[in-house]
Amino acid sequence: MNGPHISTASSRLPRRAFLRGMGVSLALPALECMRPVLVRAATPVVAPRRMLVIVNNLGLLPKYFAPTGTGRDYKPSPYLELLSDVRDEFTVFSGLSHPGVDGAHSTDNCFLTAAPGAFKFGFRNTVSLDQFAAEQLPQSTRFRTLNLGVTRPSEAAKRSLSFTRDGVLLPPETSPANVFRKMFVQGAPGDVQRQLDRLRRRGSILDTLNLEARRFNRTLPAADRERLDQYLTSVREVEQRLLTAGEWEQRPKPQTNRSPPADIGDNKRFFDQLRLMLDMTQLAFESDSTRIITLIVDSFRAPVLRLPNQEETTTTYHNLSHHGQNEEKLRQLKAADREHLIQLRKLIDDFAAKPENGQRLLDNTMVLYGSNLGDANIHDTTNLPILLAGGGFRHGQHLAFSRERNQPLCNLFVTMLQNLGVETDTFASNTGNLNEITVK
Repeated sequence: MNGPHISTASSRLPRRAFLRGMGVSLALPALECMRPVLVRAATPVVAPRRMLVIVNNLGLLPKYFAPTGTGRDYKPSPYLELLSDVRDEFTVFSGLSHPGVDGAHSTDNCFLTAAPGAFKFGFRNTVSLDQFAAEQLPQSTRFRTLNLGVTRPSEAAKRSLSFTRDGVLLPPETSPANVFRKMFVQGAPGDVQRQLDRLRRRGSILDTLNLEARRFNRTLPAADRERLDQYLTSVREVEQRLLTAGEWEQRPKPQTNRSPPADIGDNKRFFDQLRLMLDMTQLAFESDSTRIITLIVDSFRAPVLRLPNQEETTTTYHNLSHHGQNEEKLRQLKAADREHLIQLRKLIDDFAAKPENGQRLLDNTMVLYGSNLGDANIHDTTNLPILLAGGGFRHGQHLAFSRERNQPLCNLFVTMLQNLGVETDTFASNTGNLNEITVK
């Protein structure tokens, strides 16, 4: 181990130093660099805070997920028994939902926005939790967020967890191979230059558009000026993102000893596709490519499934969810639900096994698993299945709220935002927070 640097007269700044310029001298206050190095406290390395949100848009059979009892003495349900060995790594919640958010399967697009009246006439979505957090935090990684999906590429423009401040859907990346390439594959110098040229051209177009819109703005009535101002704000945000993207294009990408993944084209292998995308989330965090990831697991569009025992379901995932208490459908649906939780268990294990600055990757990473549907069989959007692991919280408990008068899920979102370092007490429909899980 190298010894400490010994301060010398040439390496220390004297207390009576001055700033001099324009004929003015200003005495400096006592600064850390004025102290001898040996007596300075070592600057601790602080691991970044992260967030991963996973949403299974067909949920889980409620009677097999919901635990009994509350607090630390709760009795795990059949599904939660699959996580019994990591019980102290997560908190399970009941009695949470988004007030006024209904509309059956379309509500997956509102899971992170909590926008009420989903897809009724005139509905307009709002900013999602991930994008709100990214707006508030400095960009310290190549990607402000990664928006991923286990779904058919043709569905990516319809279903997402991520929405801009203006409620515009951000399509998820559905190819693990593309995610890997974006994170680790450095383009040839010519490719990088072409990408920089494309970014500059887009910026130039936006500059022109912005100028013309401002001229047009002077002729509009007040209501239209307000709408145009919102649009111009979005343009400015895009401009800033283009500028940041250009800066990152010139930086070398991190290296990994992992081989590039091959996408799985057989959609029956739905759970293999999910496992591959979960692997990409861990690589993204380990390489510090991003600190915020959303993953929509689009069970609604999944075809006939190949279950872990190589059995194939007799119908599509969606049709299984509308089981009508049919015993055979329930048996197959339970097998699919169990696989979701087995994969979640593996993710928690993997994050817990990765050391990071004297802690674990899991200690600095919140993993939220949930669904927009409390009971897909009847399109119920209350009493959502919600589980939060990691993040340094006080886990190992069941926080239960009224099943008749649910608490807003956004109360938990506010606690998560604060854990990320976002200074806010409000988000969407929240009425408070759930700081019962905060370490004291």
